[in-house]
Amino acid sequence: MGKNNVSNTSVSLEFGNTEDRGLIVPYVENKSGIEEEGTIIYDVSDYKVKYLKNNNTWVSLSEDDGTSATIGTVDLSIQGSDKTENTTSKVAIGSVDGANGILVLTDNNKAMVLPKVASPHLRINKPAAGMMVYDTNARQLAVYNGTSWSFWKP
Repeated sequence: MGKNNVSNTSVSLEFGNTEDRGLIVPYVENKSGIEEEGTIIYDVSDYKVKYLKNNNTWVSLSEDDGTSATIGTVDLSIQGSDKTENTTSKVAIGSVDGANGILVLTDNNKAMVLPKVASPHLRINKPAAGMMVYDTNARQLAVYNGTSWSFWKP
């Protein structure tokens, strides 16, 4: 997205790095029906970006030390008052499979490369809740919960 070519053959989705923008994950009010491991959401019940790992365990990415983080915030009115999900809507990149999701990357040998932003906490003027980028200065994942950034380093 925003590029003519991906950087290498192991990439299925890559974002251009010409602007200070990030990827915003879906805002979810009820995650009870989500079962696909690897799903990433912004959980509006506690204002945290989370991913689903094995055994239906949700892991917060809005806490970089595993304890507590500043409570996030989000304006749900931008979604409208008639938030009826179209469960058949889907975009699949790679071969189409049975995974549920808005955007599904189906390749089992390729990855998504997040938007790259140097010091997103300084450069992104109005980050949206649920935004994710790769911080090229700190060389780590940066996640915005609506109030503060969390940074993850392997």
